[in-house]
Amino acid sequence: MSRKRSPRTSASVDLRTDVGSVQLRNPVMTASGTAGYGTELSGFVDLDEVGAIVVKSLGAEPWPGNAAPRVHGTDSGMLNSVGLQGPGVAAWRREQLPALVSAGATVVASIWGRSVEDYADAAAALSDLPSAVVAVEVNLSCPNLDGGAHLFAHDPDAAAAVVAACAAAGVPRWAKLSPNTDRLVDVARAVGEAGAEAVTLVNTLLGMVIDVEHRRPLLGAGGGGLSGPAIRPVAVRAVHNVRAALPDLPIIGVGGITTGAHAVEFLLAGASAVQVGTATFADPRATAHVLGGLASWCEQHGVGSVRELIGGVHG
Repeated sequence: MSRKRSPRTSASVDLRTDVGSVQLRNPVMTASGTAGYGTELSGFVDLDEVGAIVVKSLGAEPWPGNAAPRVHGTDSGMLNSVGLQGPGVAAWRREQLPALVSAGATVVASIWGRSVEDYADAAAALSDLPSAVVAVEVNLSCPNLDGGAHLFAHDPDAAAAVVAACAAAGVPRWAKLSPNTDRLVDVARAVGEAGAEAVTLVNTLLGMVIDVEHRRPLLGAGGGGLSGPAIRPVAVRAVHNVRAALPDLPIIGVGGITTGAHAVEFLLAGASAVQVGTATFADPRATAHVLGGLASWCEQHGVGSVRELIGGVHG
């Protein structure tokens, strides 16, 4: 018997949405780093029914990631310091992308780097992708070796330089931004002007947990990124503020989404689509449940199209 329990969506609700030039069958995607590189969720979710599978961030070359322990549960989420471990773009294209294409999935690649050149190399390695890959999400929350000891996503000029360098991928670029800066709107504006068709808001919040018995950090790398329900209000506020300042820049909302109503909240704040991440660790069917819940919410509230919800709180 199949383990899949994907809720049926209502035929009375038009779930289609647009993220820049990309049209999605529905606005619910996986979040990068939470659903693997390929068909890991296929036993639980019909991959061809999800808005898109956003794969874990890939570098131009293989990377081992951070020292263990890498993940720690919190009272209302998860702290991780995986360190962007991955096989590299070439291995992913050869070993895992074909299975995603065969499954009928809509795919968004995700790339990272420590310098503008690293990003450019990763983007170039993504050129000539199959049509199933509709966009590349540029993960800007990585250490910036070109500009000092901070993240690209904290610096408008550095972020713009990376996005411009990733044009070689040949597909629409989405820039994934950090909430750990008071310059979020400035960075969003800069990446939009540099060629990003959309911004993904937000990546994890900086955090740390300490082993009080041994008096040292619990994660091998020291600090990590906090995700899950605790950050949802922060993410909603980020989406709202960027939408208010930059109404023509499409937004993908992510952070603590576990229900259809949470997805509605992000859409009303100004997102055109959402991503489900940490919830997948607790329930690998989470993306399907959110999608089903969104369709049910729309049906119950007389909403004929999810596009009616986008930016609803802005009047």
